[in-house]
Amino acid sequence: MTDDRKGYKIREDNLGEIQIADEVVAIIAGLAATEVEGVSSMAGNITNDLVSRLGMKNLSKGVRISMNSNVVSVDLAINIAYGYEIPVVSEKVQDRVKTAIENMTGLEVDKVNIRIAQVDMKAEK
Repeated sequence: MTDDRKGYKIREDNLGEIQIADEVVAIIAGLAATEVEGVSSMAGNITNDLVSRLGMKNLSKGVRISMNSNVVSVDLAINIAYGYEIPVVSEKVQDRVKTAIENMTGLEVDKVNIRIAQVDMKAEK
């Protein structure tokens, strides 16, 4: 890439190369996670929470992407709605995130680690 942002090369041939920025993979992971029933929101730091309240939605908050030997690992921090089984929701999130990243980018996903940041009492089952 010509700028300083980190990205992943997914293909290079005689037409050129294709790279995907970290932020794109993180957004895919965040969107996939929030589509799972029982996930009330992505968890983030204070700055991310402030940004969300101001109306500038940061779709990658609570997501960290790392790559080692062309294999992606994802760390997600989520808020879960009260009344849902944490292990069941977490497994669904892992499956959904892995499938979304692999289907949309062609990258291989090795791990999807989930951290439950809080139980959202306002978003009951």
